[in-house]
Amino acid sequence: MSAPLISLTGIRVTLGGGGDLIEEATIAVSAGDRIALVGRNGAGKSTMLRIMGGLIEPDGGEIARRPGLRAAYMAQDPQTPAGTTVRAYIEEGLVEAGQGDRHYRVDQVAVPLSLDPERQMSELSGGTRRRAALARALAIEPELLMLDEPTNHMDLPTIEWLEGELQRFRGGLVVISHDRAFLERVAGSVAWLYRRRLTRYDMGYQAFETQIEDLRAEEDQRLAKMADKLARETLWLNEGLTARRKRNERRARAVHELRATLATERQDIERTRARAGIAVATADTSGRLVIEAENLVKHFDTPSGPITVADGFSTRIMRGARVGIIGRNGAGKTTLVKMLIGELQPDQGEVRLGTNLEIAYFDQHRAALDPEATLWDTLADGGGDQVVVRGQPRHVVAYLRDFLFDEGQARQKVKALSGGERNRLLLAKLFLKPCNLLVMDEPTNDLDLDTLELLEDVLDQYDGTVLLISHDRAFLDRLATSVIAVDGDGVITEYAGGWSDADTQRRKAAEAAREAGRVEAAARRAEAKPQEKPRAQAPQKLTFKEARELDLLPKTMEKLEAEIAKLAETMADPGLYARDPAAAQAAAERTAAARAELDAAEERWLELEEKREAIAAAKARP
Repeated sequence: MSAPLISLTGIRVTLGGGGDLIEEATIAVSAGDRIALVGRNGAGKSTMLRIMGGLIEPDGGEIARRPGLRAAYMAQDPQTPAGTTVRAYIEEGLVEAGQGDRHYRVDQVAVPLSLDPERQMSELSGGTRRRAALARALAIEPELLMLDEPTNHMDLPTIEWLEGELQRFRGGLVVISHDRAFLERVAGSVAWLYRRRLTRYDMGYQAFETQIEDLRAEEDQRLAKMADKLARETLWLNEGLTARRKRNERRARAVHELRATLATERQDIERTRARAGIAVATADTSGRLVIEAENLVKHFDTPSGPITVADGFSTRIMRGARVGIIGRNGAGKTTLVKMLIGELQPDQGEVRLGTNLEIAYFDQHRAALDPEATLWDTLADGGGDQVVVRGQPRHVVAYLRDFLFDEGQARQKVKALSGGERNRLLLAKLFLKPCNLLVMDEPTNDLDLDTLELLEDVLDQYDGTVLLISHDRAFLDRLATSVIAVDGDGVITEYAGGWSDADTQRRKAAEAAREAGRVEAAARRAEAKPQEKPRAQAPQKLTFKEARELDLLPKTMEKLEAEIAKLAETMADPGLYARDPAAAQAAAERTAAARAELDAAEERWLELEEKREAIAAAKARP
């Protein structure tokens, strides 16, 4: 077994106010390891990853890195420089890794991530900056790759591309993510940061999920044994003892220590297992028909050209439906939803909304949150110290506790919160409003897995109707009764079931379309092929020209194959792209042309050889 790329032993991180965030954490990462680092928001996952990446130092413990280790780290909220292009930003990472001569890697990673290498970093949205940081990490082809929430704000096609890249990756991978389907596809083991301790389980994420309850049951059993022992020792203590005997004094002290330990353990477990008290304030029941859209058409003019979001889309959404909306970033998912709820008018077509609708909208950009406001003022925006929760007054701090905020955070400004905390605050604000149509645009970003599962439970039990834009496949599979796929260029298709059902139907439809295209193409070729006039007698031999061509074609094919191999060797030189871009482009164009010539030569040789064999067979017949 090869030596680890990096090993951390006895890592300890102390909180500013005292106490440890992480204690005695030990883990080693070797080439081929694909580790999911999981735990609740605030457990210290990002801190652990930053220690591994060398960005911060722990308060205790040892770190051993293999000499010359090429490592890449992508932060959850990457801080990217202004005044530079995407290309320069990625190339800067190559230079830092000692690979400044590999500029061709920029386009190889930027294109699949839908990045324009010439775009200014200052012009990018938060999600696009994240993709640029991911491209920079992948470009150096690291031996150790550390990714903190890489799929946030990514669309499904890009996530699936990333999954393929990571499945082929042969280095060591440590990834933090809330996307369960992503973790199941890329992770081979799980490192669980729970109650300040880090434990590794060599199993996939799905198997780990099923084992969590067993692990917690073992923890409860251990606490029960401690409680039984404390009860017996307390009884002995109460029955009296000879206080002057040193042995009894030690036993009495041990009882007090056990009582304190048990109390601390219980309090710690309650805190780490606490679940947000999320519930939606439901308005009066809406009409049976919620939304009916007929022949919606919507176009936009943008600096890069016109965009068609919808071109004749129709749907009917009934009360109680949970409709998932999927599609590439920029395809028009949010635009479609805003048309469906009447916030945006279509260019053509009609939207009819049902009766008695009360709509609540969760905005992925968190525009409803004022960064300078406190959590208290965000919820009690009319002043005072109470909010109305499902018709009942509730103290602001108590309501914040339902969403796992500490009392000390009530007067904290929103801008000091993490991404996951901001999402929880937005959910708390949203769910104060009674509604029967809940519209959620990417609600799962930055949520920890426990809160994500609770949100699923709440939405599953919600009496109203839900429109849900999401890239989280497990979330959609759990909740969606139908899926609307916004594929761009005005193509919008609705499927029954969750994401997996929609994906299966889309693949079958695509294969059927390909097969229909092959049949149609064959029919066109047959129609275009000139009908041969019947001949009185089959040819007795190839013409002189055909025979000569049949003799020369093998040499021509051999020459073309040799040329293609030589061109491939030329283009394999990574320095060619930086040294002579024009020569690199010419080599690529000539390769394509040579392949086309080779295909034509092989087809012609096959045609002549079949004709020669037919003539020979005719002569052999009596």
